[in-house]
Amino acid sequence: MSIKGQLIRTERIVPDIEQLPRPVYARNESVARDSQTVWHQHDWIQISYAIRGMLTVYTDNGSYVVPPMWAVWIPNGVRHQVITSDRVEMRGLYIEASAACFDNEAAECRVFEVTPLLRELICTFCALPVLYDIAGEQGRLVQVLLDQLRAAKTVEWSLPMPTDQRLKQLCDELQLHPDDQRTLVAWGQLLGASEKTLSRLFLKQTGLSFRIWRQRLRLFSALRRLESGEKVTSVALASGYDSTSSFIAAFRAQFGMTPGEVF
Repeated sequence: MSIKGQLIRTERIVPDIEQLPRPVYARNESVARDSQTVWHQHDWIQISYAIRGMLTVYTDNGSYVVPPMWAVWIPNGVRHQVITSDRVEMRGLYIEASAACFDNEAAECRVFEVTPLLRELICTFCALPVLYDIAGEQGRLVQVLLDQLRAAKTVEWSLPMPTDQRLKQLCDELQLHPDDQRTLVAWGQLLGASEKTLSRLFLKQTGLSFRIWRQRLRLFSALRRLESGEKVTSVALASGYDSTSSFIAAFRAQFGMTPGEVF
């Protein structure tokens, strides 16, 4: 639903939990329409996974788009907001930091692949009682789940945001219009900076070249449109690609499958 073109999302309640009842706690949610949480943070690790639909997680440093074959790891203490698309089935995990035992765990979110085994472990765990038997079969399943989470392959799929005001203006405009074809030369003329300066700042502040950042943004935008049911051809053009074939090639190179296979 929108008013004057602006999407209106329902607000999802963040549970008020002072202490987890078990070292790993499950949270299942069915979301009937576009929604968002308030900005918040936890004393525990959060893993958000949509078995249907799509999630976007925002932090102070960037955003993470998560289709059904991936999940997102949100470290304890990281301020974030979770936005869902329409008709989402979520399976979330809250994990005490001491239970995770990750070596050199990053202080920022990461997206990781969900294998068929990991998917079944998550879904099975989320069907257990809240006070599952730690010492018995259920506790052993939790240990296997944690082992598989530790082994999950990280996907380099975030969209870090620059801090320079000129680059923020550029990025804000591209997020509104991912099909914008202007080069850094053209942007430099508009923002009062040379192409070399913008290119250097972009790489320094995001870790990505302008070309790679814009490609990720376009594929982010494409995922959202595809998930809502738009045709591949219209999504390709709206995402800034000259042809459907070039869009599908870029999509396959990034995700390892065609748009039709993802959704």
